[in-house]
Amino acid sequence: MKIETEKKFAAGLSITSNAVVILLKVIAGIVSGSISIISEAIHSLSDFLASIITFFAVTRSSEPADKEHPFGHGKYEDMSGFIEGGLIIFAGLYIIYEASTKLLFGYHVKSEPTIGIFVMGFAVVANFLVSRYLFYVAKKSDSISLHADAQHLSTDIYSSLGVLAGLVLIKLTGITALDPIIAIIVAVIILKAGFLISKETLNNLLDGSIPLCDIKAIEEVINANGVIKGYKNIKGRKAGQCKEIEMTLLFNPEMKLQCCHSICDQIENDIKSKLGNVSITIHAEPSQE
Repeated sequence: MKIETEKKFAAGLSITSNAVVILLKVIAGIVSGSISIISEAIHSLSDFLASIITFFAVTRSSEPADKEHPFGHGKYEDMSGFIEGGLIIFAGLYIIYEASTKLLFGYHVKSEPTIGIFVMGFAVVANFLVSRYLFYVAKKSDSISLHADAQHLSTDIYSSLGVLAGLVLIKLTGITALDPIIAIIVAVIILKAGFLISKETLNNLLDGSIPLCDIKAIEEVINANGVIKGYKNIKGRKAGQCKEIEMTLLFNPEMKLQCCHSICDQIENDIKSKLGNVSITIHAEPSQE
């Protein structure tokens, strides 16, 4: 399966699994009257919306550069990840509001939570399998939007496990106050994941630098070449799955242009072998030494 097709398939799988999980959680929440299950349904709804955004992003980002987007469409993935992070944060804040209201003003589960236990167990298994596949494809394709979607589903696993444990405790002890307390704990986990995703994708949208380890890898490639006299102005940014890198290399003033060009090509190939999907622009200058 081609990588772009696999990315689209992974995004579509996420949409389908989220739709099924949402439906089951809504039914279980209504039947049991559990605020923690309803909170999980809200969380899964944000997952569902994020999956749709991801599908759009991976579809658009795979399109080649055109007149309106001469540098390609990679930023669609960063935009998708940032929106997903915002949805996660919104879901977490809403859950805290609802759970706090129930905790402060009294709350009683209307029915025994057996159906919720089975539904949350199914949600854990389904989200684990789908998120592992999304992480696999995201790593393979270096897709920030698929990674964000996988991270989104991973938070759902932990929160679903928390709700599952709470429902079991409620069934064993009859202490219904555990329900909104667990919902708040779930929300804190959700908020942490949302802020981390938003921070990473916002850095890419604002053309933040690539990691220091990538810069050092570039410097190692240049220093390994004995012909180059020096370098300066190494900088890079991330656009979707592609890293865009610019640098200036210094050569002997007597060196022929063809020779400089061949060395630049070799440097580009060596950097690509280390960093993967990159777009490199090299400016050659005569050394002053």
